[in-house]
Amino acid sequence: MFPLRRNRRLRQNEAIRSLVREHVITPNDFLVPLFVVEGTGVKEEITSMPNYFRFSLDLLEDEVKTLWALGLKAVLLFVKVPDNLKDNNGTEALNPDGLMQRAIRTIKNVCPDMLVMTDVALDPYSSYGHDGIVDSGMIINDATNSVLAQMSLSHIQTGADFVAPSDMMDGRILEIRSLLENEGYHNAGIMSYSAKYASSFYGPFRDALDSAPVDMVDVPKDKKTYQMDVANRDEAIRETGQDIEEGADIVMVKPGIPYLDIVRDVKNNFNVPVAVYQVSGEYAMIKAASQNGWLDHDQVILESIMAFKRAGADIIASYFAKDVVKILG
Repeated sequence: MFPLRRNRRLRQNEAIRSLVREHVITPNDFLVPLFVVEGTGVKEEITSMPNYFRFSLDLLEDEVKTLWALGLKAVLLFVKVPDNLKDNNGTEALNPDGLMQRAIRTIKNVCPDMLVMTDVALDPYSSYGHDGIVDSGMIINDATNSVLAQMSLSHIQTGADFVAPSDMMDGRILEIRSLLENEGYHNAGIMSYSAKYASSFYGPFRDALDSAPVDMVDVPKDKKTYQMDVANRDEAIRETGQDIEEGADIVMVKPGIPYLDIVRDVKNNFNVPVAVYQVSGEYAMIKAASQNGWLDHDQVILESIMAFKRAGADIIASYFAKDVVKILG
């Protein structure tokens, strides 16, 4: 008996496949991470992230113009802070003329319509490499939140459109939102890293910013007391729901491919935009495998991005953003 329904009829050629395709990738899907350093004329390749770079402010201008010309309209800023400016309290994070603040102004001067999101966490500024203040072997939650709120205010005052708290302290969204509202910044956006896991996929990123936890007595050796346990799924819903109640406009799942179940859970449970971060380890693995001829570089990138779309992500933070746009033509 012949099948009345032959599903392959809709796969016969690219024309019909394109017509019935459920998800499409466009430049509007992407949030582009940018690493910024002090200096002039600096474009440093990150050893563990081939073909990805740290930029000094003068070359950051050129990179932003390139992104805009490609149709990429949103960036997520990270700064590599000199060691002599680091301390346990993240003091430099509040400097109105700090590297982050100057990077925000640089981008807005050269491309006013570019959406600027900023990383909010203490680890780039911490002498201990942690996202919060360290005291007697513990990460102090509430004191950290006060600094994160002041940092967020500084970024918004400088011209950032969104702040992106990546620290995973309890209650930090409420403290940030309350301060922004009290200061009259009612339209300032918050993209919360709501389900950020204590993943082993972050290694190259920590190389990029020199922000790994230091090996010292009375300093936690990892970030497992504040980032989420990789074994937990239901907890992500609790964390995300709390952040939305406290004032987050966008919620994020991090990492990406190993956590597609979390992306779908969050999308199914909440009616807010969902972001996902394709992290440095994911980038490095694809680059390494493709450089060895084990994977088709372009096709694997596109497939990974499509997986995020299929899982329900509205926004994709990816180091492959420029590659994808160029592949798509």
